[in-house]
Amino acid sequence: MNVAAAPVIELESVVTQFGAQTVHNGVSFAVGRGTLVALIGGSGTGKSVLLREMIGLHRPTTGRVRLLGTDMWAAAPHELDAVRQRFGMMFQDGALFSSLTVAQNVAVPLREHTRLSSQTIDALVALRLLQAGLTIDAGPKMPSALSGGMRKRAAVARAIALEPEVLFLDEPTSGLDPITARGFDRLVRSLVDDLGITVFLVTHDLDTLLGVVDRLIVLARGTVLADGPVAEVMAADDDWIRDYFSIRRTVGLDSSHGS
Repeated sequence: MNVAAAPVIELESVVTQFGAQTVHNGVSFAVGRGTLVALIGGSGTGKSVLLREMIGLHRPTTGRVRLLGTDMWAAAPHELDAVRQRFGMMFQDGALFSSLTVAQNVAVPLREHTRLSSQTIDALVALRLLQAGLTIDAGPKMPSALSGGMRKRAAVARAIALEPEVLFLDEPTSGLDPITARGFDRLVRSLVDDLGITVFLVTHDLDTLLGVVDRLIVLARGTVLADGPVAEVMAADDDWIRDYFSIRRTVGLDSSHGS
């Protein structure tokens, strides 16, 4: 097998049940290296649950999840520890430690998983802040002193601290104003183009989908409804997809007229 061509994320027939409720009923897809992939779906379709299954935080009822070649639910503990150092995760609210400064937050993965000197860690923290679009001045600040957009950038800086091969983002532009959100989109795109990171994000932001995403996966009715380039998915002959993009366009036009 050509290792370079092997998928970095691979789901096979994933089924997720909560009691009598089936959320996922045979979800399958694979993601190649160095792409920006978005997952959309209606409320209750289990987008965030699927994200948690991919990173080993929630066990699917049946099916297989491979991340960077590792079966996340059959691997030995030492194999999981190794793969966890190869991906980053940014939760919807950023999930920064409120009692630590921004720089201390970014340093956490470096102190936990490496034996680097404090001087080297400080230099890497400064680099990650710059790569996330923050100035060095942000480092000594507490998360509560940052704007929403800056907190999300700080969370990205922490997520890329260990130079991950894959980055997962859950609703990264949620709660941001349009200008800040588009700036965040450009940041995420640069992580793919400049650093070669594979980015998998859950979003409902139409501007993100139309502006920076390489591929779109639609989750509906328990399975993958559509999968492909954004324009191709938008043209799919499906009522839910037509309604989704029609409603999103209308909301965008209404908000722009009101600004």
